[in-house]
Amino acid sequence: MLKVFSGINKAAWWLIALAAIVVLGILAYAMFYSGKTIHELLNENKILKENITNLTHEDVAGYAKVLSQEEHEGKFYTRIVFVVTDQEDMTRRILEKEFLIEGDVVFFDALVVRFGKDLVMDGREKALFLWRRIYGEKTPPEKGFPIDIRGTEPERYAKICSRLSVKDKDMFWTEIWNLSDDPERLKKSGITAVYGNAVYKKMKPGLIYRFKIDASGAFYPDVMPAL
Repeated sequence: MLKVFSGINKAAWWLIALAAIVVLGILAYAMFYSGKTIHELLNENKILKENITNLTHEDVAGYAKVLSQEEHEGKFYTRIVFVVTDQEDMTRRILEKEFLIEGDVVFFDALVVRFGKDLVMDGREKALFLWRRIYGEKTPPEKGFPIDIRGTEPERYAKICSRLSVKDKDMFWTEIWNLSDDPERLKKSGITAVYGNAVYKKMKPGLIYRFKIDASGAFYPDVMPAL
């Protein structure tokens, strides 16, 4: 009877020891990944580096068009529609918003993020940007109308993090947006430039205003007739 009891105790202790090893392994795994930094994600995650490399060399970032211009109670207003299309299917609109701006001079404000050569597998700099806000010349920038939602993933860049875990994806976009407050913080991670860029145009009916960004992060508008 004692031998049986002793055998049971030994088996129980082996099960307890095995369970403890498993638990410790899970805890170590969780601690490792919960402690991952944006620096490690940018420099060590091959999938993310591949997707950054695949950013296009020139990208149409958005379009704007005047819907109406009119005077109301002694003030002049311009109503515009702002559209962002899918990078691969320009007929698909992924963002469309209307804005009523005081005046006819409209500012389009973006945050430009440029990835250095060490982060890009083909050794050529690439850039992305986040639409921040739209405002008129009579409106303080901080009171402008938001376009992309701060901290979230813009749909046009969904492929960058498409194969990352939800946690890594959230961390990437949170850190990228936070660069607008501290542009020096991620230079050691290979992000070579982060800066705000606001361009403005005097808006007129009958024209399409197209906004482009190139691989170096240059952000500029051009104009074409609305057919």
